[in-house]
Order: sequence, then structure tokens, then C-alpha cells
Amino acid sequence: MNLLLIETATQVCSVALAADGRIVARRESDTPNAHSTCLQVFIDEVLKECRLQPRDLSAVCVSAGPGSYTGLRIGVSSAKGFCYALSIPLLSAPTLLSMAALYYRQHPDYQGLVCPMIDARRMECYTMFVAPSLEILRPTAADIVEKGIYNQYLDAHEVMFVGDGAAKCREVLGAHPHARFDLDFRPSAEGLFPIAMQNLQEGRHEDVAYFEPFYLKDFVAKKSVVHGLR
Repeated sequence: MNLLLIETATQVCSVALAADGRIVARRESDTPNAHSTCLQVFIDEVLKECRLQPRDLSAVCVSAGPGSYTGLRIGVSSAKGFCYALSIPLLSAPTLLSMAALYYRQHPDYQGLVCPMIDARRMECYTMFVAPSLEILRPTAADIVEKGIYNQYLDAHEVMFVGDGAAKCREVLGAHPHARFDLDFRPSAEGLFPIAMQNLQEGRHEDVAYFEPFYLKDFVAKKSVVHGLR
């Protein structure tokens, strides 16, 4: 089975290819706003590295959000295109859950909770609390992060905060003795792999025609800063 994994919901544009139950190729870039230029190039590169053609893919799994509105549209549109053209299953994975899955994959001895955090501007973050079994203890939420907000988890568990929202919240949350921060962590399509495999085993496929990313919040267009545009 050849499984294409696409992560574009975060600042990292990441593509991975899994075969025979393991990751066999990966391409990533954290260059800001590069998803539209990098994604198709990365897909082509991982396929060529493994000497595969698009027709050799068995399924595509895409990061479903929340996260960057534009990034999500780019990733989901690409995944849908492959699945429609090739008549293969479309799979999705919650972005925050895939971040937690990646952290546990990278740190197999860690037994505390993971709270992935995606920066949603100002002191707001998209968050989720996940146990080592990948059980979701608290589903995705948009939180205004303030002192004491997560004490019900911190009082009972060590919690590792990861993602680009963790750095800006460290000063607020770091006073608790159970709060930990991994500021070197970065999202990757590799984190989608265990969730995608479980979805395949359970037959949980998305409808290619109607699947939409999980934005959580409505898109707000910014005023153009390009001269001559109104």
C-alpha cells in the first residue's frame, strides 16, 4: 500500500509517502506562505524518489484543520484532485491530533499529555489535549490563553505544549510545575500516518465531493496592502 500524506494546515508545508507500514520519503519547508509553490513539487519528488507514478497510490490523507485557511484549501484541493482522478480513498486527520501523534512517535518514552497549539493571533490558540494512546481528552477548541486556563489538566498530569502557539503562551503557562514546552517541535505529514492507517482499517473515508476542511473560525479577509487595489 502506498499512502500519500499532506500537511498544509500549519506554517510547515510537508509531504510524506508511506509504504509497507513505514514512512519511505518526505519533503518539508517552513518558508512562510510557500505552500502553493512547494506542495506539487514535493509530491512529485517523493513519488520519483520511490519510483512511483500517481496511479500507484492507494489513498491520500490530508490534514483537516484547524489552521491556515489558505493552507487548508491548498492541501484539501490537491488531495481531492488526486483521489477523484485516481478513484482512490480520501482520508483526513485532525491537525492537532496529528501533531500530538508525531510528538509521541518522536518521544516514545514520554507518558504525559500533549497539548498541540496553533497560533490563532493575539493570545488565541487552537488547542487539544491528547493522551499517549492518542485518546482525545479535550477536543479542538479556540482558546484565549490566560493564567490557570488548563489547571484541570496540569494539576493531574505533566503536559507538553508544542506548536507555534506554545512559544507565545510559555510566559502565561510556564509557572505551573507540570507545564513543559518543546519549542523545537514542528509539524510534519509524518504525524498523519497512524491516524490514516486507523481510518483505513476502520473504513472511514471522506466523500471526495463534499469534504471540507475544519476551519473552526470564519475566514476574515484582510484589506489589501498592494498599491492600486481597493
